[in-house]
Amino acid sequence: MSSVPRLVIAAPSSGSGKTTVATGLMAAFAARGLAVSPHKVGPDFIDPGYHALATGRVGRNLDAYLCGPELVAPLFLHGARGCDLAVVEGVMGLYDGAAGQGELASTAHVAKLLRAPVVLVVDASSQSRSVAALVHGFASWDPEVRVGGVILNKVGSDRHEALLREALDASGVPVLGVLRRVPQVATPSRHLGLVPVAERRAAAVDAVGAMAAQVSAGCDLDALMVLARSAGALPGAAWDPVAASPARHPARPAGGRGPVVAVAGGQAFTFSYAEHAELLAAAGAEVVTFDPLRDEELPEGTAGLVIGGGFPEVYAAELSANEPLRKAVAGLALSGAPVAAECAGLLYLCRELDGRPMCGVLDAGARMGERLTLGYRDAVAVGDSVLAVAGTRTRGHEFHRTVVEPGAGAAPAWGLTTPVRRVEGFVQQGVHASYLHTHWAAGPGVARRFVERCRTS
Repeated sequence: MSSVPRLVIAAPSSGSGKTTVATGLMAAFAARGLAVSPHKVGPDFIDPGYHALATGRVGRNLDAYLCGPELVAPLFLHGARGCDLAVVEGVMGLYDGAAGQGELASTAHVAKLLRAPVVLVVDASSQSRSVAALVHGFASWDPEVRVGGVILNKVGSDRHEALLREALDASGVPVLGVLRRVPQVATPSRHLGLVPVAERRAAAVDAVGAMAAQVSAGCDLDALMVLARSAGALPGAAWDPVAASPARHPARPAGGRGPVVAVAGGQAFTFSYAEHAELLAAAGAEVVTFDPLRDEELPEGTAGLVIGGGFPEVYAAELSANEPLRKAVAGLALSGAPVAAECAGLLYLCRELDGRPMCGVLDAGARMGERLTLGYRDAVAVGDSVLAVAGTRTRGHEFHRTVVEPGAGAAPAWGLTTPVRRVEGFVQQGVHASYLHTHWAAGPGVARRFVERCRTS
């Protein structure tokens, strides 16, 4: 049993201020000397970067669709191990889950799985007494969801605050914070959401500091901590990457090396789940990060390559200009070494991206499109690959505004079954390239299979 104090920060809808409040709370409590564990409901890669900046710890996702409800609490406990407090930022509105799947993967669902109290962030800018009806509705909709307090955001004046507090007095839900209507904290966005921390670190540090100051001034941190400590104990053990993906080979001797798995990072490739690298290491790999924008060679001894998501379309010119690395990646793929490319990695392996030469591993072209592709997917492996055997079922998430033509190779990576049946991605030699983001904790054999292929290729 574990009783890590914890809060889930939710809202009636997107745009209410969840990220500002959650990140500000993380930073404010960290400034008090607490070890704060940051979490994000859903598949989002960008918010956890700001959470990590606020806490000095890796931001982790809790996704009941990608990983299954049974893994939410173990993954939470893994991330929160040794911490004084955990803050979980929700996704969309409190009760919004996977399309057509009821509560699955909603913030409310995760809050119940974590036995955690919910703090509701309400945009009060255009209401007064109606706020009580709104809060009452959210607090009473599901009796298993405990809304333990409300933070009022975008409050205009002392008079406005008084009206809101008066209305909420009879709701039974305490007001734990009031944030005044101020110019937005500098967190610029573009076609897929906030600009990642890696692309604007100095400005992001300032933004997180501003969030912390705003939240510290407007919220009752002591009352929030009391609420966090009221969370019910969680049964079961923390997720363990070693237990989930044990190496098939004996532990390497002191000073010895397992197969080197190069993982793309830097400003162009910022989308990855922390558990992927942990699983690779647990399976016996030596994980080395490199930056395709700056490094002209792959890490010494690279036996396998993982290229996750990010924004190569923003850095197409710089990626293209790094011809030595493009050739090195192409050479590695041609040798039959395992290469796992996901979304941004898929684009990087194409012949070209928006007319600029890329690695040329895949006989396909990529370009920016006009439509955002977004949503959960159910998928099945069409054939054997470095990640899965034919017939393996998984769940993933698509999140891109680019188009790859053709969308699938002669040997596709996945057959998607929702929302529309189609094949997608490429499998050739040791390459597995796809738009689909998956969470390897849901199928830890993926990392072990990949590392074994690194040993034998």
